[in-house]
Amino acid sequence: MAATRASLFLAGSSLRLAAGKSGRNRHVNLSRRMAASAERISAAETVTTSLIEKGKLLEEKKKKKKKKGRKEESELISNVYSNLEEIKEESRKTLKDYFQECKDLIIRSNDGPPRWFSPLECCSHSRDSPLLLFLPGIDGTGLGLITHHHKLGKIFEMWCLHIPVKDTTSFTATSFGGSRLQSLIPLLELMPDQLFLSLPEMLNLVSGDLLRMGWENVVKGLLPLQPFGELSQDLTAMSSYLSVLADMLPRETLLWKLQMLKSASASANSHLHAVKVQALVLCSGKDQLFPSQKEAQRLRHMLPKCHIRMFEESGHFLFLEDNVDLVTIIKATSFYRRGKYLDYVSDYMPPTPYEFKKIQESNSIYKLTVGRVYLLSALLINMPLVDRLCSHWQFLILADSVSFRNTLFLIISSLNIVVPRWVLAVTSPVMFSTLEDGKVVRGLAGIPLQGPVLYVGYHMLLGFELAPMVIQFLMERKILLRGIAHPMMFIKLREGKMPDLAAFDTFRLMGAVPVSGPNFYKLLSSKSHVLLYPGGVREALHRKGEEYKLFWPEQSEFVRMASKFGAKIVPFGVVGEDDVGELVFDYGDQMRIPPLRSFIKELTEEVVQLRTDANGEVSNQDIHLPGVLPKLPGRFYYYFGKPIETEGRKQELRDREKCHELYLHVKSEVERCMAYLKEEREKDPYRNLLPRLLYQATNGFTAEVPTFEL
Repeated sequence: MAATRASLFLAGSSLRLAAGKSGRNRHVNLSRRMAASAERISAAETVTTSLIEKGKLLEEKKKKKKKKGRKEESELISNVYSNLEEIKEESRKTLKDYFQECKDLIIRSNDGPPRWFSPLECCSHSRDSPLLLFLPGIDGTGLGLITHHHKLGKIFEMWCLHIPVKDTTSFTATSFGGSRLQSLIPLLELMPDQLFLSLPEMLNLVSGDLLRMGWENVVKGLLPLQPFGELSQDLTAMSSYLSVLADMLPRETLLWKLQMLKSASASANSHLHAVKVQALVLCSGKDQLFPSQKEAQRLRHMLPKCHIRMFEESGHFLFLEDNVDLVTIIKATSFYRRGKYLDYVSDYMPPTPYEFKKIQESNSIYKLTVGRVYLLSALLINMPLVDRLCSHWQFLILADSVSFRNTLFLIISSLNIVVPRWVLAVTSPVMFSTLEDGKVVRGLAGIPLQGPVLYVGYHMLLGFELAPMVIQFLMERKILLRGIAHPMMFIKLREGKMPDLAAFDTFRLMGAVPVSGPNFYKLLSSKSHVLLYPGGVREALHRKGEEYKLFWPEQSEFVRMASKFGAKIVPFGVVGEDDVGELVFDYGDQMRIPPLRSFIKELTEEVVQLRTDANGEVSNQDIHLPGVLPKLPGRFYYYFGKPIETEGRKQELRDREKCHELYLHVKSEVERCMAYLKEEREKDPYRNLLPRLLYQATNGFTAEVPTFEL
C-alpha cells in the first residue's frame, strides 16, 4: 500500500502490508528492535460479526439463566454501541508527541546503520495479524504514524524503519520532479550553517501547515475551545518544535538526501510499470509541497490495481492530522487481509464504537455522486414535471433548467443520493418483532441473538430502509448485519460514469459483502447475521406503481444453504417510502430519452452483471438513478416476522418441492408483514412529522415517539 505525500518530512513515506503468517516467519530482516514491549499479549480480543456469545461468556449466560430463570438476554450483555453520548474518543498521540519523540530518538540514535523497531504501543496484536512495514520519508525517524500506533498495533504486527541522521544509505522515491524541494538544492549548497535553522520558516510550508492544523482543530471542534491566551501558548509551543526539524535534517544530510532523491526518482519511475499488486493511494487536497493530486492520478493510470482516497481539506501532514484515522481507512477500503487474497468474512474487522459514532455524526450515511450534462427535448418531458423537479428536488438532485424555444436544457452538475443524519431522526423509524410465542412487540426483542440468522425482506426504493435498520440492530441488540450487496460497491469493470468506490466505504466498514455463493456460505458457517434481498437491484430501482411489490426469482436461492447450517430465517417487511417521496421520473421515462438511454447503458456496462440466466423482470439489472420528489417526511415501519427454523431439516429440504414450498412461505410472510404495516400505520397518530415534533418538543428529542397500539 502506498501513501502519497503524507507529510513534509514524511514525503515518500509508505506502508507495506504483508499478509500471511507472522513477520517472524517471513524472512524479513528485522535486525534491531529499538523499542520492545516487556510483555506481549498472545491474542487480541476476538470480535465476531454478532459481537456476542463466545466461550465463557455464553456459559456464564447459561448459568445465570438457570439461577435466575428466563431473564431477557439483552440485559446480560453490555452494549457499548447503545449510548452514543457515552462513547469516548479513541486515545491517540498528538503532533506534539511526534516532535518530542523524534527529538528523543535523535538523541538516542544519531548514527549507525538503519534499523527496524516496533513501537511500544504496537504489541497487543494477535498471532495471526498481518505484517505492516512503515518506510519513513525524508525525515528518516520512522515515527510518521505515531498518532495511529495504538490502533494499528491491535490488528497488525508493525515494524518501522529508522534511518539515523548521519546515515547515507540510498533509497528511492517517485514524484520528486514536481516537488518544491528540488529548488532548494542550489540554495542549500550556498547557505551558511548559521542560517540553516531558519529554513522551516523560510519554506513557509511546514510551519504554515502546523499552525493551520492547530487552528482547524479548534474551529472544527476537535479540541475544546480554549481562551486565546492558552491557544496562543499551544501554537507557540508547537512552533517551537520546528527546531527539531533542523536536528532531523542538518544541512549536509538534507542536501545529500535531496540530491539522492533527484537521481533516484528516475529509477523508481522506470520500475512502476512492473508493479502489479493492489495499491491504496491517500492523497491530500491542500498539499503545498508536492503535486499530490497530479501524482495520484498518474499512479492511477500506471498501476493496474490502484485505488485513491482523496482528503480535500488535508495538508501535507496527512497522517498527523486529528481527523484522519488510518485504521478506519484500511478497513473501509477492504485493504485489511490476513492471507494472500482478501476474505470478506474472515478478514472483516467490525467498526469500533467510536468509528460507529463517527458514522452517526457524519453529514450523511451514504452519498453517491454522478456528474452529467443532458440536452432533453421538451417534447419528451412533461414541462410542469420538470419545473417541480427543479424547484423542489434539492434533496436528491442539484439542478437548474432553462427553456429555449422547444428545447429544454437540464443541467445536472451533481446528482446526489444522500441520506443525511437528520433524515433518520425525522422519519422516526418504528420496529416490531415477533417473540417465540407469536406475540408481536415493539423493538427487536424477538430477534435471535445467536447466529446464523438470515434476514430476508423487501428492498425499498434506493435502499432507504438500510441505514435505520443496521443502526438500530447494532444499538439495541449489538448485532452487526452483514449485508449481501451488489458487486458495484466493491469493483468497477472500467472507469466511467459510475461513482468512485470511495462512495461505498461506509457500507464496507459496516460489513457489506459482495454477493456470491462462497461468501454466503462463509457468512452462514461463521454464524453471522446475514441480510439478503432476493429482489436485488430490480426491487430497489422499481418503477412507478411498483412500491411494495416483490421481484424475487422463480427458484429458491437461499433455502438449501440456510438449512445446511441450521440458520433461522427471519422474514421482514418495511413500508414508508411513499411517505417520504414520490417517484416521478423512473426507468421507463428515462429509457424514452436517447441521451439518458445511452447513459444507462454506459452505467450498466461498468458493473458486474448479475442474474444473466434468470427470466422475467428480475433479470433486468440496468443501473439508473430514479427521480424522487421529496415529501414532508412520514415514518418508516419495520416488521420482523417469527423466525423460521431450518435446524434438523437439511435432509427434508434437499427435496426440490419441499425447498420451493418453504421459499414461497418466506415470500408470503414478507408480503404479510408489509400488508400488516400498511394497514396499521393508518391508526398511527404520529405518522406525520408535525405530531412527532410536537411530542418531542414536550418530552425531549431523545424520547421514543409512540405509535399505533398492538
